[in-house]
Amino acid sequence: MKYLSTRNRDIRVPAAKTIARGLSPDGGLYVPEVLPTLPDGALKSLCGMNYTQRAVYVMSMFLDDFTASELTRYTSKAYSAAGFDTPDVAPVRSVDGSTHFLELWHGPTCAFKDMALQMLPYLLTASLKKTGEDKSVCILVATSGDTGKAALEGFADIEGTKILVFYPHNGVSDIQKLQMTSQSGSNVGVCAVKGNFDDAQTGVKSIFSDKALEEQLAQRGWLLSSANSINWGRLLPQIVYYISAYCDLVNSHNIKMGEKVNFCVPTGNFGDILAGYYAMKMGVPVNKLICASNKNDVLTDFINTGTYDKNRKFFTTISPSMDILVSSNLERLLFDISGFNDMLIREYMYELSSEGKYTVSDDIRNRIASVFSAGYCDDDETKDVINRTFSEKNYLIDTHTAVAYGVLEKYRRSTEDNTVSVVISTASPYKFCDSVLSALGDDVEERGLALIDLLEKRTGVPAPMPLKNLNKKVVRFTDSVEKSQLTEKVLNFLK
Repeated sequence: MKYLSTRNRDIRVPAAKTIARGLSPDGGLYVPEVLPTLPDGALKSLCGMNYTQRAVYVMSMFLDDFTASELTRYTSKAYSAAGFDTPDVAPVRSVDGSTHFLELWHGPTCAFKDMALQMLPYLLTASLKKTGEDKSVCILVATSGDTGKAALEGFADIEGTKILVFYPHNGVSDIQKLQMTSQSGSNVGVCAVKGNFDDAQTGVKSIFSDKALEEQLAQRGWLLSSANSINWGRLLPQIVYYISAYCDLVNSHNIKMGEKVNFCVPTGNFGDILAGYYAMKMGVPVNKLICASNKNDVLTDFINTGTYDKNRKFFTTISPSMDILVSSNLERLLFDISGFNDMLIREYMYELSSEGKYTVSDDIRNRIASVFSAGYCDDDETKDVINRTFSEKNYLIDTHTAVAYGVLEKYRRSTEDNTVSVVISTASPYKFCDSVLSALGDDVEERGLALIDLLEKRTGVPAPMPLKNLNKKVVRFTDSVEKSQLTEKVLNFLK
């Protein structure tokens, strides 16, 4: 199994090197040269496995330079009872016969990023050893809210590593900010960027392509890698939970083996829904992948029109992890849909960088439309969905999950498609207490941790212990920098 760069298909590297590097030297993203497919009967066999066993089975198809015993050891640690509050790891909750929620927030940071970022540190440190790398590695992360804390939690005090997280100043929830800025660990750093997520992400990507900086850090004994979903080691574990969800639906008799389902995914950077696309291509019976956006609806417009245009107003919403205008992982989809046309991808990415937009051909647009549908919900619609879901179905959801559920409802009304559907539930509602309480009709003056108790009393739904215990944490990181100062911050961090 070799991995190609989306911008130069002649670059072919093994899995360990792919994960160790994170980003290809040409700025492209690594993708499998050949996507493996599930053999006949594999889904039936996977139905008889627990989540950890399913993860080993799926990831071993992509990581042929890792042994089964290695992957078993890593997954057992990544998805242990010490980190996840349910033995199911990623349970499917049903609210009616045709609508189900895949809960991906039962890990240590109460967000779906745990599903990958509890696994990535083991894959990355092993990959460095397999490639003979003797330098220490610094993980650079740009976060719109949840990736930062999940990466910090995963890499805290991992030998031979440091991790530095950049988040948008005033662009994350109070709980998300406290989770990051109070992170323990001798090898961690957190810094706000005076700008939005795209400013942070663009700054981090430019650092990875800075050859002079790379040489300077190498002289200090450091190399850079990524924990964002641009790293294949981050994206691969996400494929697992789509396959696992399908098996759970079969086991619960909500569908029959072979019956197709829809997945509706709240996404900003396109990584989460891309994992669903790969699961579909591997053989999971999928009818439609529904891409759900908030008011920053650049992906909705792209899927519906074929033009990706980031030249638009940026909105700060109550679903901040989706407040993104540059969706990095879309590049992987375009590479696949275009038949691995690296020259075309280079053209698109150049146009995006120079003009802020590009338009795909009608053929590519039609191919995308055959698999994907898209819609968006603004903040008022999102709050309405939260309110109705709790009052009518006695099920409490966060703002991002509500965006997806709202888009699914719109999709059903416009298409009359009643296929059994799975909403990807990406975060605990307790990460966004103020917005959830407001959606339930409560006027709140308090901020921060006091809202956790208020939401518990209001709904009777227990708050996750990692969030309730935040009141014992002390803020360690208060730095903020201009978007032009990220390189300087990295150099100071790695003195």
